[in-house]
Amino acid sequence: MSKLALPEPSFTFPGKPNQSTAECWFDDACILDMDYFVKTISGIKSKGVRPDLIGSIIVHYASKWLPDLSSDAAEKGHASLEESSPESVTASWMKKRFFVETLVGILPPERDSIPCNFLLRLLRTANMVGVEPSYRAEVEKRISWQLDQASLKELMIPSFSHTCGTLLDVELVIRLVKRFARLDEGTRSGSAVVKVAKLVDCYLAEAALDTNLSLDEFIALGAALPSHARAMDDGLYRSIDTYLKAHPGVSKQDRKVLCRLIDCRKLSPEASLHAAQNERLPVRAVIQVLFSEQTKLNRHVDWSGSFSGTRSPNTGGLEPPARCMSKREINAQQMEIKKLKEEVVRVQSQCLAMQMQMEKLMDKKKGFFKWRKLGIMPSLRSSVSVFERIEEDREANFGTQTPTDIKAKLVRGRTLPKWRKSMS
Repeated sequence: MSKLALPEPSFTFPGKPNQSTAECWFDDACILDMDYFVKTISGIKSKGVRPDLIGSIIVHYASKWLPDLSSDAAEKGHASLEESSPESVTASWMKKRFFVETLVGILPPERDSIPCNFLLRLLRTANMVGVEPSYRAEVEKRISWQLDQASLKELMIPSFSHTCGTLLDVELVIRLVKRFARLDEGTRSGSAVVKVAKLVDCYLAEAALDTNLSLDEFIALGAALPSHARAMDDGLYRSIDTYLKAHPGVSKQDRKVLCRLIDCRKLSPEASLHAAQNERLPVRAVIQVLFSEQTKLNRHVDWSGSFSGTRSPNTGGLEPPARCMSKREINAQQMEIKKLKEEVVRVQSQCLAMQMQMEKLMDKKKGFFKWRKLGIMPSLRSSVSVFERIEEDREANFGTQTPTDIKAKLVRGRTLPKWRKSMS
């Protein structure tokens, strides 16, 4: 056992050891026999070595003898478990299972002692060879502690279960994200939550391409984090749009449920413009986006009035920003306001055109729906329920008309007087 002892100076580095010394030390520690390696790690721990250094030894050892756990496809110049003893596939998998379970058992208990991406590769291999559930649960717990450090590539773990219909193990990611969301505020910072939200949106955009991904799984993962985790909902909107493209058979009611994940107030102008013209979205979602943009437009108009020296009555006593905008910023803002005005006016005209057309249809089909009892809605917010009833009535009584045809009718018309007055 004397040849297994590590050089004493290696334990007394005040900081991180240089690369050549560290590699020499790691190679000395990374003997092939698993029992000896476990005893070596125990001896290193008894010397009081930092947990992150112990974690580096374990990662180096695992990457050397099991290429599946390496960041590269394979380690050049080293023998692996498969190469060391050519055996049957079953024997090789049993050896991998023992290898993974042993590694999990000697991981340092401290958080951040093992890189998150290595833990994800370890979990991938553990699922592949079918280790005991207790070992998998331990690795999942460690990953959830530092999920904000994970990369999308390592998070896309395939499903090795025959009962799962999706290519990716979406249920695993749902468990990881929910466990991360349950961590106390002292464990996860606000920046960590934002990083995980971006990671989830990117993962959803990839998983949404799978036609076997169920609506419940998509919603469960999209709603796993609190609403404040996303400063902007553009990534979530992109993943929802991708899901609707890959699943054209989603019903109108399911599309409404899916769109409830999005906060229209947190969409960028580009995303809002795309959503307003997106035929895959239900009418209610489109009108909500337009109403949100109208609210933003009114706010911009109020602020622009305060910049010109005339205080808008709707500012609520707020003082203008201390920094004055440059001429270029003001011009860009005015152009954006002009585009938003044109878009809102266009949709308002479309709404009136839809109303006039439905009045003509209802005159011919009396007894189904009487539009005159409703009157003209005074605001865009209250128009949502009207258009839902119009859409349902059209689907019930005029089967040849589709939601896409109804939206196409919104292209013609004139502006409602009250909305025109609000824009002046």
